[in-house]
Amino acid sequence: MNRETIINSVLAALLIAIPLVAQAMGEIFIITLVTKVAILALAGVGLNIALGYGGLVSFGHAAFFGIGGYAAGILASHALNYQPIATWPFEISGSTQMIVIWAVALIASALAALVIGAITLRTSGVYFIMITLAFAQMIYYFAISWPAYGGEDGLSIYVRNGFPGLNTLDPISFFAICAVLLALALWFSAVLVRSRFGLALHGARQNDQRMKSVGIAPFRIKLTAFVISAMITGLAGALYADLNRFVSPSMLSWHMSGEIMVFVILGGVGRLFGPVAGAGLYILLEHLLGGAFDYWQLPLGVLLLLVVLFARGGLIGLLAGERKHA
Repeated sequence: MNRETIINSVLAALLIAIPLVAQAMGEIFIITLVTKVAILALAGVGLNIALGYGGLVSFGHAAFFGIGGYAAGILASHALNYQPIATWPFEISGSTQMIVIWAVALIASALAALVIGAITLRTSGVYFIMITLAFAQMIYYFAISWPAYGGEDGLSIYVRNGFPGLNTLDPISFFAICAVLLALALWFSAVLVRSRFGLALHGARQNDQRMKSVGIAPFRIKLTAFVISAMITGLAGALYADLNRFVSPSMLSWHMSGEIMVFVILGGVGRLFGPVAGAGLYILLEHLLGGAFDYWQLPLGVLLLLVVLFARGGLIGLLAGERKHA
């Protein structure tokens, strides 16, 4: 067992142990805080597939995060108002069941990513970054100008959506749902990167022409990775809306894209538990420094700069004592 595996195991143990201890002490706020870490880490796992394994520097993943959030908000609001979402060519009803909402969030994110990726992946470098950002901002401004679902004010979800056999209003139960989904995403990411598809994605990241010469289409590989990445991020968005019982255009903004990317960079790009470490550190700094002074992002920015300059493997790479080689 190498050092990075030990670090990953410690992070997983802390993620489970802290809410259990908080539950025993009656500290509900800490459970909610760790739940937020798990959800944002899930979004980071999604981006890490595109960025860390595929080399796709997407600055528009907030689009998928927000689409997942609006899927949860729209379905729940129609279910509570007893109004169908559509009546033609057949009736589509709302739902407050998490499994249904997750399925819709995954499908909607996948379709959006398929369209966006089919266009943006024909470019590379700064052009790819800017076009993904442009698509995310288009969806952001569409949400602002969508009065049926709150427009700029956002959309409230008045009840926590349900999951069979669990009381989702209980903070520890909702945390358990988020933690299990994060664990499944991490497992899937680990399997993916070691599969033949993962090796092809790594090859496409290194040299497109070499992949074409052996009969592998890098465009299809990258597009598939981009869609998978978006689906995981969209699922995180649905959970985030459920956690806050609120969804707004801010979930679609470029700030959100930047935050998700910060999680991945802080923890370690291409590291399995990098998004978990990054999200945990980000939320910890926000909680400890946010109440002390208004400009708490300043030390975060300094930390991010130090990581980029001196610890390219992120927090995980620094603790493991080795660099991540592409």
